[in-house]
Amino acid sequence: MCGIVGYVGKREAAPILIDGLYELEYRGYDSVGIAVSNGKELKIIKKTGRVKEIEAARSERGNIGIGHTRWATHGDVTVENAHPHTYKNIALVHNGIVENARALKEELVSNGEIFYSDTDSEVIAHLIADGYRGDLLDAVIGACGKLIGSYALAVYCSDEPDALICARMRSPLIVGNAKDGLVVASDLSAVAEEGATLYSLDDGEFARLEGDEVTVCNAGKNAVVKEAMQFDLEEGKTKLDGYRHFMRKEIDEIPEILHHSMFNFEKNSCYSDFYRVLCQTEYIQIVACGTAYHSGLCAKVAIEKLCRVRVEVVVASEYRYSNPIVPKGTLLIAISQSGETADTLAAVRLAKRKGAYVAAVVNVKYSSLTRLADAVLYTHAGKEVAVAATKSFNAQLAVLYSIVGTLAAIEKKRAPTLRGLAQKTAKTISVSEEVRGWTPYFVGAKSAYFIGRGADMCAALEGSLKLKEISYLPSEGYAAGELKHGTLALIEPGTPVVAIITRRNTAEKTMNAVHEAYSRGARIFLVTSFAEYCEMDEVCASVLIPRCLPEFSPILSVVPLQMLAYYVALARGNDPDKPRNLAKSVTVE
Repeated sequence: MCGIVGYVGKREAAPILIDGLYELEYRGYDSVGIAVSNGKELKIIKKTGRVKEIEAARSERGNIGIGHTRWATHGDVTVENAHPHTYKNIALVHNGIVENARALKEELVSNGEIFYSDTDSEVIAHLIADGYRGDLLDAVIGACGKLIGSYALAVYCSDEPDALICARMRSPLIVGNAKDGLVVASDLSAVAEEGATLYSLDDGEFARLEGDEVTVCNAGKNAVVKEAMQFDLEEGKTKLDGYRHFMRKEIDEIPEILHHSMFNFEKNSCYSDFYRVLCQTEYIQIVACGTAYHSGLCAKVAIEKLCRVRVEVVVASEYRYSNPIVPKGTLLIAISQSGETADTLAAVRLAKRKGAYVAAVVNVKYSSLTRLADAVLYTHAGKEVAVAATKSFNAQLAVLYSIVGTLAAIEKKRAPTLRGLAQKTAKTISVSEEVRGWTPYFVGAKSAYFIGRGADMCAALEGSLKLKEISYLPSEGYAAGELKHGTLALIEPGTPVVAIITRRNTAEKTMNAVHEAYSRGARIFLVTSFAEYCEMDEVCASVLIPRCLPEFSPILSVVPLQMLAYYVALARGNDPDKPRNLAKSVTVE
């Protein structure tokens, strides 16, 4: 991983590749490279760092090429490990992980072959070159048959200088027609402006891009007819529109996103079938990773409290290896912004084998998760450029809370209303600017802690994750009652502690933890719906947010926490849109 773009056509390839790679920057990466051929010579340009490092390569001449942004998995961040990788007459870019790379490499080395990188990807180039007998498609199919793991490939061969061969297995890849040529990419955004007709490859499919035609086949070289993707050109655009960073822009987009997500919930094409399943549901499992996992925890609190239906939330990477118990009639809700999260996809495949009905809460059309799920509930968050999730989290909550409302009505409980949440979120964004004044207390801190109870604890977990993701300040989120069971040992004078209080019947219990932390020197910061707590002597600073149904409160309370992470990151000199070592779409284990 992390990003692929390729072009075959009548125009100069290098500018198209570089522009496409700029569009893929949001996915996160640490090195970049392109390969461009003029039919006689293949020129490779690779650098560590950002796409701007290869800007001078725009002048390279050639009508065919491949490009890549790499997020290191195998091997350090070096020019040698950057893509494209070459061997003999082969050049390729690869997303994914080859799980049997070590064994394959050992065999190739024993045959006298020399490797120039520490990556698993270079192994594929060797396999294709060794298997080449005058037909690149045959060589790619043969090499892929030896691979265990995941891959999206775009392959060039100097003996067939007018074509690219592409392959997919558990890693997204799009091919299609462009202006005066053909394109391949791992993400719609890289080619949305270029593509007139685009197709998403399925697992085990291969494509040849040559002349003015894209042909798709399976491993048996049988032709596959593809349905063109339906997309709006706006889906691929990434503009700051006057904002300094995408993260800040995306926080401001939350109210509109909430409206779209809730308004379109019952308009999902699968809604009637999903409703039928909900009517029979007595047990729900939720699988997700990272921020999406936190949205699942929020859903559990609301469903169990308001609908009295049992919910289990499991980190997807643990679910897939736990031999989970999946009773008959289980509804499994899989949550993923990208729809390509490898662990979540593996969990879904396992749950389906065990008989679960799978509903996907996902933002990206044509993603792998949409293909696997029995029902797809789109979040309508639009493209999220910043690596740290903000509006996509709130959009997930909007869809999940819509499920809560529907399920409550089915269970003949009092149906909670989501009315007014978008407007209250807009007000919350406005007052959340106050957290900018908190940053001096966080910039030099050794660590920070977020506490809450019930739904507030879920918000605390997400707030902590945001802070550590982009400010690099060690941070933890806790149930407020757990603070005294060990964590108080870490509290020292000046340690920032953020408490979230939005539920009246647990407010005083959370304040007990606040008193305990304050008495040991902590600086207390408060996000609350109750004005009286803002005036307490222990509180260093506070944000007063609107009240809503307590079970739905994370959709509001997380906003000042997102804003806090943003401003602390800026104060610490970090780029909040592109945190180090992280990728937007985690397509590998």
